[in-house]
Amino acid sequence: MDHVSPVAPSQPADLSKAVRAAVNAIPPAWPLAATVAVNPFLGQTDRGFAETAEQIIRLSGVSIAMPRAWYAGKIIEGMITDADLAEALANSPLGGAMTLDALKAAARREPASVAAIPTIADLACTVSGIDWPRLVAERIGAFAAGHFDEGQALWTAPKGQGLYAAWRIYARHDLTPEIAGLKGFAQTVADLPRISSRAIAASAETLGLGTVPGSYFHQLLLGLGGWAQYARHLDFTAERDGRSDETAVDLLAIRLAFEEALYRQYGEAIAKDWQKALAAHRAPIVPSQDREIDTVLQAAAERAEQRRLAVLLSQPGPFKPTVATSALRPAIQAAFCIDVRSEVFRRAFESTDAGVTTLGFAGFFGLGAEHRDQASDLTEHRLPALLKPGLFSCTEVSEETDRTARIEARAVRAFGRFKQAAVSSFAFVEAMGPVYAAKLLAGALKIGCHKKTAAKPRLVEALSLDQKIGIAATVLKAMSLTENFAPLVLLCGHGATVSNNPLASALQCGACGGHAGDVNARLLADLLNEMPVRQGLVERGIVVPKDTLFLAGLHDTTTDAVTLYDADLNTSGHAEDLPRLKLWLAAAGRLARAERVKRLPHASERSLAARSRDWAEVRPEWGLAGCSAFIVAPRTRTAGLSLEGRAFLHDYVWRKDEGFKVLELILTAPVVVASWISLQYFGSAAAPRLFGSGNKLLHNVVGGIGVLEGNGGPLRAGLAWQSVHDGENFVHDPLRLSVVVEAPQTAINEILARHPQVKALFDNGWLSLFTLNEAGLMAERYLGDLSWGAFDEGNTGKPALKAVG
Repeated sequence: MDHVSPVAPSQPADLSKAVRAAVNAIPPAWPLAATVAVNPFLGQTDRGFAETAEQIIRLSGVSIAMPRAWYAGKIIEGMITDADLAEALANSPLGGAMTLDALKAAARREPASVAAIPTIADLACTVSGIDWPRLVAERIGAFAAGHFDEGQALWTAPKGQGLYAAWRIYARHDLTPEIAGLKGFAQTVADLPRISSRAIAASAETLGLGTVPGSYFHQLLLGLGGWAQYARHLDFTAERDGRSDETAVDLLAIRLAFEEALYRQYGEAIAKDWQKALAAHRAPIVPSQDREIDTVLQAAAERAEQRRLAVLLSQPGPFKPTVATSALRPAIQAAFCIDVRSEVFRRAFESTDAGVTTLGFAGFFGLGAEHRDQASDLTEHRLPALLKPGLFSCTEVSEETDRTARIEARAVRAFGRFKQAAVSSFAFVEAMGPVYAAKLLAGALKIGCHKKTAAKPRLVEALSLDQKIGIAATVLKAMSLTENFAPLVLLCGHGATVSNNPLASALQCGACGGHAGDVNARLLADLLNEMPVRQGLVERGIVVPKDTLFLAGLHDTTTDAVTLYDADLNTSGHAEDLPRLKLWLAAAGRLARAERVKRLPHASERSLAARSRDWAEVRPEWGLAGCSAFIVAPRTRTAGLSLEGRAFLHDYVWRKDEGFKVLELILTAPVVVASWISLQYFGSAAAPRLFGSGNKLLHNVVGGIGVLEGNGGPLRAGLAWQSVHDGENFVHDPLRLSVVVEAPQTAINEILARHPQVKALFDNGWLSLFTLNEAGLMAERYLGDLSWGAFDEGNTGKPALKAVG
C-alpha cells in the first residue's frame, strides 16, 4: 500500500518520501480486542532476507535469524542434510566462495554481535551518563497510553485532537525531562511548528540530515516498539478504507523533537559521532558475510522441510478417496477453516466414517461482515484485515432485550470503574471482599462455564435476491463445492476459549479479524438454506438437492469440542443425520485431543477443558505454532496423511475454476493472510526482543490496546514467548511458508504478473511456491521473475535449478 503523502509547503519532496518509507517499514499492530497476525517484515518485502536482516541489525542490533546453534542442532540430528546445505549454498552469493565444510563450520559458531547505529539519544547518554533512550521512550509511552486509551484508564486524555497537537499540550506541562537534565524542554516544545510535517522538516534541518534516507526515521519508529506499530495500524486501516491518517507521522515528529532537544544540548560533544552515524545511514545496504551465512542456513532448513513435505505427499493415505468413492454421495460434508488446527480435526473427523468428507476454506466463509453483538456498543470486523466489510450484522434480539442488555453492560463497566477509583478503593475492598471469595475460588479451581452461545445473527440491511444468489454462487464456487451435496453440509468456523489471557484474540480465527468464525458460518448457512436462493443457483449451474441442509458450527480449538447451531434451523427432516453427526464429531474430538496433548506440556485429554478455564495457564493451546505449508489442491491429495497440524489446507479444483478467478482470490487473500501468520510466528521466535511480546507471566495491559512486559518499557506487539517455546525447546520452527498449488503454471504466472505485491513475496523469498503435477507430487519450484525449475526432492545440491518456464 505504497503512496506518497502530500508534500507540506515547508517539507522537501524527498523528505516526504523518506517519512512515508519509514512509516511503511513499520508493521501495523491491532488492539487486543481483535488481534490480527501481521508480517513484521511487511515493509521489507521488496528486498530479500539477507538485505532485510542487514538493515534491521543496523537499526536495532537485533538479528532476525535463529541462533546458529539451532541450525547446527538440526544438522547434527540429520534433519538438515548436506544436500539441503549444498543446494541452498549454490543458490546464494556465497556459492562460489564458500565450501560446504566451511558453511558447516560457520553453523557451529555464533556471529559477532552488531551494535546498532546510535541515535542522538544514545550518543547523549554516552556523554552525559543519563539514560536518555529509556527516558524518551518512557515519556512518549506515558503520553501515548493515555492518548490511545480505549476505556481502561480512569482518567483519560482529552479526545478530538491529533497525536502531535495533543502531545505539544501535554509536553509543555511534563516536567520529567527537565528534572532529568534536558534544559528548557517545555519551551523547546512550545516553539515547535504546529504541524507535524513541518516539525519533522525543522528537526531534519537542525540535525543536518540532508540526503539521509528514511532509515533514520525508520530507526526512531522501530525503537518505539508497539506504539509505532499501533500508529501504523491506524494509518494502514485508514489507507485501506480510502482515508488518511497522520498518527504515525505525528509520532515520528514527537520522537524527532526529543532528538532535536538533545542535540541542541549535547551537539558539540557528540558532533563527530553523529556525523559517523549519518554516514552509516547513508551507506548502501550490502549484507555482510554473516548475514549471507544466516540466509543460507535458513534456506537449508526450509528446503529440508519442503523435502519432508514432498515425501509425505507422495505417500498413499490410509483412507484416501478413490475415483469410485468420490462419486458416491457423502453422508456429511463439513467445511472447516484453512487454519492449521483444523487439519488435525478434519483428519480425525474423516476417520470416523467413510461417509464423512471435509473441505477447507477461509474461516470468514466469504462474508466480510461488520458485526455488533448483543449487549455491546462496539462493532467487530469479522473478516481479514486486508478487506473492507461489505455486510453489516447484529444478533437477532428484540429492541427491548437489546436495550436492556446494553444498560446492563454499561452498569457492569461503571461498577468496574468505581471499584478501581482511588476514592473508593479501601472501602470497596473492605466491604465487598467476601463477595468475591466464590469467584476467586472458582477461578483457582478452574471451575465455571464459558460464555453462552450468542443469539442468532442477522443482516442489518436485507439483501436483494440477486445479491444473495451472487454471494451464494461465489462462495460455493470458491469452496469447489458445486455438486454432489450431502444431506447435511456443516459450515464450521473456529474460535478458542481461554481465561485471563490478554492475547486471547490471537488464538481466534485469523480470517475473522481476531474473532471466532461462528457469526460468518451462521449467516452463510441461513442464506444457503433459502429456497429462492437455491432456485437461483440452478441458473448458475449449481443444483443443491432439496434435502440438503446447511448447518453452522463452531470448533473450539482449545478443547476440540464442536458446537452446532441446530436451533437456528428446522432440522425435522434430518432426525437421523443430526444425532449421527454429533456422535462422529464427539469421536473426532477425542482423537484430535489425543493427538494434541502429546505436544502440550503437562497435559492430558481430560485436562484440556480445565486448561481453557485455568487463569494461570500460559499455554492453553499452541495456536498456529508449527505452521510451515499452505496447500491449494483437492482434498484427495492430502486426505489420510498426517500433516501434524502444520499445513493450511484450501480445497481447490482448477478444472472447475473458469478464468482462474478462484485461484486469483486464493493467492491474493488467504495465502497473504497465511504469510502474515507464518511470519509473525517467525519474528516472535527468531527476534522476540523486537517482534515478540515477551513473557506472558509479566504482562500488564495498557489502554486496552497492548501489553507491557513488567511495569515499564515499550508497548510490546507480536506473540508471547510461551506461544513459540515450551520452556525447554521451540515448538515453532521459524520457516517461511511453502505454498503448494495444483494448477497450471501459466495461470499462476498470469495472476502474479497482475499482482506485483504478491509476486514480490515469492520473488524475494518470503514465500516459496511449488506446483503439484497430475499425480499429486511436488514437481516444480518457482525460481522468481515468473520462471520455474524442476523440484528435486532428493536435493542433489546441483549448482542451479534448470529453468523450465
